[in-house]
Amino acid sequence: MDAVHAIYGDAEATKHLSFEPRTRDQVGQIIARSMVSATAEPRDEYCLAITERESGRLIGYARLALDPHQPKAATMGGALHPSVWRLGYGTETVGILLGLAFGDLGLHRVWAARAPLNTASHKTLLRAGLQEEGRIRQHVLVHGAWRDSLTYSILEDEWKATADGGR
Repeated sequence: MDAVHAIYGDAEATKHLSFEPRTRDQVGQIIARSMVSATAEPRDEYCLAITERESGRLIGYARLALDPHQPKAATMGGALHPSVWRLGYGTETVGILLGLAFGDLGLHRVWAARAPLNTASHKTLLRAGLQEEGRIRQHVLVHGAWRDSLTYSILEDEWKATADGGR
């Protein structure tokens, strides 16, 4: 709980996310929902803990959510503690989520969205093979103001053509 709250409750860690910093109670609810979704049949969500290589300390949280309206499609997202930004964990995590989506679940399409000011996420998503698709205007309400989101996607055949997809 403390490690997840250190991320989801941190203003710096959540500054580019679609929500404001979470309280401990809200983080507890997120963890509880993640535990329920891990045993649901059929599953519609996959939540991953991201741990530091050397220490095993929890440093992030990632999610792949199946789209209930589009067969064989999902959205992905995540958050890392600011102390590990720019160390490759984001790229590695996106690769793991895409491997799960396409390699294990046999999905056709995965998409993600980012805040316009989150240029690190832009680089990470492109590095993983996603293509920028466009802008959703005034998509999320954060800190009392509407914010656009930039969207990215990758298709199964595009993923298979990459080094990670070719395994």
